[in-house]
Amino acid sequence: MSDRSAPASAALPVPPVADARPWPSEVPVLIAGGGPVGLALSALLARQGIASLVIEADDGYCAGSRAICMSRRSLEILGWVGADQATVDKGLPWVGGRSYYRDAEVLHFRMPSEPGERFAPMVNIQQYYLEAFAHQAALACGPLADVRFNARVTAVRHEADGVSVNIETAQGTQEVRAQWLVACDGGRSTVREQLGLRMEGTQYEGRYVIVDIVQKTQRDVERLAWFDPPSNPGSTILMHRQPDDVWRIDYQIRDDEDPVEAVKPENVLPRVQSHLDMIGETEPWEPLWISIYNAKCLTLDAYRHGRVLFAGDAAHLVPIFGVRGLNSGLDDAGNLAWKLAWVLQGRADASLLDSYSTERVHATRQNIAYGAKSTEFMAPPNFAFELMRQATLRLALDEPGVRSLINPRQSAPIAYADSALNGPSDFGGECAAAAPGMPAPEARVDGGHLTASFGHRFTLLWFGGSVPADIAALAQAHAANVQLLAIHPAGSTPQEGTLVDPDGQAFQRYGAQPGTLYVVRPDGYVLARWRAPQPDQVRSVLAPFLQTPADGARHAS
Repeated sequence: MSDRSAPASAALPVPPVADARPWPSEVPVLIAGGGPVGLALSALLARQGIASLVIEADDGYCAGSRAICMSRRSLEILGWVGADQATVDKGLPWVGGRSYYRDAEVLHFRMPSEPGERFAPMVNIQQYYLEAFAHQAALACGPLADVRFNARVTAVRHEADGVSVNIETAQGTQEVRAQWLVACDGGRSTVREQLGLRMEGTQYEGRYVIVDIVQKTQRDVERLAWFDPPSNPGSTILMHRQPDDVWRIDYQIRDDEDPVEAVKPENVLPRVQSHLDMIGETEPWEPLWISIYNAKCLTLDAYRHGRVLFAGDAAHLVPIFGVRGLNSGLDDAGNLAWKLAWVLQGRADASLLDSYSTERVHATRQNIAYGAKSTEFMAPPNFAFELMRQATLRLALDEPGVRSLINPRQSAPIAYADSALNGPSDFGGECAAAAPGMPAPEARVDGGHLTASFGHRFTLLWFGGSVPADIAALAQAHAANVQLLAIHPAGSTPQEGTLVDPDGQAFQRYGAQPGTLYVVRPDGYVLARWRAPQPDQVRSVLAPFLQTPADGARHAS
């Protein structure tokens, strides 16, 4: 069972197993790891005009049950490279979630949604589909994205102005020199091992068996959880529907159970059958995958080490509860891609990459804090936590006020509130949700969505009225790096090329008045904002990112 990566009904593109193309001797960016993070990063870099070489040790897409839940923010990032529609078409959007104590429902929540939203808050889809869609997006970029499977990093050597990497391939060992190496090679990262780096944090003892089965069902797409269910007393069970009639089932085993024995089919299948019987799922089923998992809260202290950068599981490992693993990895890629492109093209100093490390380490520590709380509830690490959980579950039977404590906080974009990149704001304490360091809010404009405009350049968002000539001239002078979007309220007569805010959503979410200006980073985060902007202020905020190539090249080491 564990050697099957997808049901027979899954129509997946198949990457080449053998690749006879000659190997380049030098590349601007070498990406170790061809999972969703590495492939998405390659596509994002290509969109910025940066060539990369992705190498993946496996000979195809991932096998088995990996990440399955994609957040709205991740779908926005995939949208910047054109991989969003395939994901939405294949994925299953969450309706909500339910939790049960024994056989009594103690929590029912609905996912927040609104008419005309671009993406659902959370979508279930198997990781191998995401790898295929990200791979297709990278290949669509032409020769800028070179992806090679069945190629493994064996040695990494730092040099004064780059990194030399030995790669084991079907044609023998190849040596490739890169200006920058990005390690996206997972929790057992060879690059991390080669540099002698270790992640620090907590590894929990509680183990979960992960089982994928194929079974038809009519249930809604909900996050389902049972605590101490009659079908498996003393256990915690999670269920998610996935495409292709696949159920992902996670159940906790006792501390005294042998993990080797726990994953044997003769021990797994009866427990699954018992639970399916209990919840009334009577259709025939077959197993696809069985594995075991225990939660980890681990991170490197820094994600930049000279010319080597770390992203995804190579940089951090967070618990599955709250679905932060792959989602945080894609946020790494979204944050890193534009900064690495700016440095390579001489538009910014290489110190910009230090902000990648600072911002994403901060995000990981926030994710770990939330993930640790969820883990301590889902898999109590000791008797005291077990008592607290039992008390919460019993109270939840009759006290609605405590039921929210049962639901793990789902993945959400992390604010970079103290980032050194954050520019000024003259809003006072108003509209904190769109302050510098926050992800720029989504809003409907002209039948489309504002976040679809991000992901490539800096964006000047001008609200209402005519754009001052100095602001327009600034954007025009740096059109390769800066775009100007003017947003007008409904009922006004905007100039050609501007956007209309049909129901006031953009003005409301950005706390805007006529004459308000926002500067949004290429990764969709707010850089600065003013109600009364001055052209010199805007130039000053953008100056570190608008160096001429000659100036930037002198500082690219």
